[in-house]
Amino acid sequence: MKEIKMFMFDGCPHCRKAREIIASLLESEPEYKKINFVMIDEKIESEVADKYDYYYVPAFYVGEKKMHEGKVDAEIIKKVFKAAAE
Repeated sequence: MKEIKMFMFDGCPHCRKAREIIASLLESEPEYKKINFVMIDEKIESEVADKYDYYYVPAFYVGEKKMHEGKVDAEIIKKVFKAAAE
């Protein structure tokens, strides 16, 4: 399994939606709870965020590969978690 990094910041409506979708996904598919999932607030941890190439939040990386950035839906989130589980 690979680690998932989610770059976000408080107050972002798309980030809030992503967190809600992730919570629902982990509830319905508990095997994904085994994946190391890290949320990085780009405003608090800017030195970490600056090392990654993205423009919009939420931005998802599986390992070091960018999987998605910007507005999300349940299908996108599931693809990210599925890629991390492989």
